[in-house]
Amino acid sequence: MDYFTAELLNMKYVVSKNVDAFFTIIYDVAVFILRFFKEAFKPPFEFGEIIRQCYQVGYRSLALISMTGFITGFVFTKQSRPSLAEFGATSWLPSLVAIAIIRALAPLVTALICAGKVGSGIGAELGSMKVTEQIDAIEVSGVNSFNYLVVSRVWATTLMIPLLMCYTAFMAMMGAFLDITLNEQTSFSIFLTNAFSKITFLDFTSSVIRSIVFGFTIGIVGSYQGYNTSQGTQGVGKAANMSVVISMFLIFIEEILIVQIVNYIRVA
Repeated sequence: MDYFTAELLNMKYVVSKNVDAFFTIIYDVAVFILRFFKEAFKPPFEFGEIIRQCYQVGYRSLALISMTGFITGFVFTKQSRPSLAEFGATSWLPSLVAIAIIRALAPLVTALICAGKVGSGIGAELGSMKVTEQIDAIEVSGVNSFNYLVVSRVWATTLMIPLLMCYTAFMAMMGAFLDITLNEQTSFSIFLTNAFSKITFLDFTSSVIRSIVFGFTIGIVGSYQGYNTSQGTQGVGKAANMSVVISMFLIFIEEILIVQIVNYIRVA
């Protein structure tokens, strides 16, 4: 067997091994998600832990969400004004900002912020518990560790991300109003009337549904990475990092798909 034949066989082996590993991960994730839906609606329900996780996901993220949302609305309005001013259409600015924020920016910005803050936290926390054998200790004590640790966190992210999205939209609109009132001296009532004149029920509903999907994704990815951590403390860092990277990647994919579906419904 010559050198090139050996290299070709080695390359085929590596590719085959990577493909097998990829589909193995897909299978493990599918089993993990199916187990969540099996455990999520079966008593006993860990209401206390769910509420505690909602506090961690929601209240602890308010400061960052407030600053990010306000700056997003303020900067987007300031950047959009010159383009509309070229056509003498600065009066359309409130409507443009409201459409952009409610349809796209609020769900996406909230999800990305929470993927970085909440997703990494879930991955690191569960990963630390895994490598220090705390999860095994919970199982030995007779508690369903999956229900207590995973289901509660996924419920928390699924429930709280839509609420945070609404708060982000509110703060972004306040940032937009500040910029508009400083430049056009527009009253708050006129701003609200112009802003929401083009917003439909479908816009708001699609944003809420999008946020629910994003929240579920962040919770599942962070929990899966943390719950299946290995390789000690190095694995904890890897779990936190992969929770953020994979969550953000899936959020963008989901955003593309949901936007296509909503646009199809809008023109139907």
